[in-house]
Amino acid sequence: QVQLVESGGGLVQGGGSLRLSCAASGRIFSIDAMGWYRQAPGKQRELVATINSGGSTNYEDSVKSRFSISRDNAKNMVYLQMNKLKPEDTGVYYCYANRTEMGVLYVYWGQGTQVTVSS
Repeated sequence: QVQLVESGGGLVQGGGSLRLSCAASGRIFSIDAMGWYRQAPGKQRELVATINSGGSTNYEDSVKSRFSISRDNAKNMVYLQMNKLKPEDTGVYYCYANRTEMGVLYVYWGQGTQVTVSS
């Protein structure tokens, strides 16, 4: 099992910045990709950014030039630096991790942290 705990959400004005953090514990030695998803009210959960164990990153188009994902394997942490925030970035942000064991993919989620961007 892998446990994920997010922190760093909050209320910010449009144009501002926030940094989300996610701490992983448990079977962390086998984690491959980590990342962030978000869910706005009335919408489906969507990918924001991911980073794999080799450091390759992937971003949703609307955040590419504003958000940056990073990972500290020594501390078992993943971060999301969010700049130039817009009201449409509002939502619950979930930390994500996956690992593969004996050919089976396991997916883990944190409890979520609220990000609210005012206009």
